[in-house]
Amino acid sequence: MASDGPGLAQAAPCCHSAPEAAAKVRDIAAARGVKPGQIALAWLLAKGNGFGVDIVPIPGTKRIRYLEENVAAASLKLDAAEMAALDEALAPGKISGPRYTERDMAMVDR
Repeated sequence: MASDGPGLAQAAPCCHSAPEAAAKVRDIAAARGVKPGQIALAWLLAKGNGFGVDIVPIPGTKRIRYLEENVAAASLKLDAAEMAALDEALAPGKISGPRYTERDMAMVDR
């Protein structure tokens, strides 16, 4: 899959099994003018703040510009409507499933 930066596939492996969830994250990102991965990271960080715990996501990257995008996600503050939409779209029962498609899984450990 070609990528122009950290995208939803890296930040939220639910893309293959829950396209509606991925679409919601992409829609919010587009409205904000940021990357979907940044929205996913901002949501994770906000969830930790809401429970009074520290969450430290460790997204992988191989380019400095992607690292900078990931760091910038920490300054994104999602509003109540965005949080509610993401909570609904990313509810555990809606995003469960395999991380990879059968075709992709056949490529693992080859």
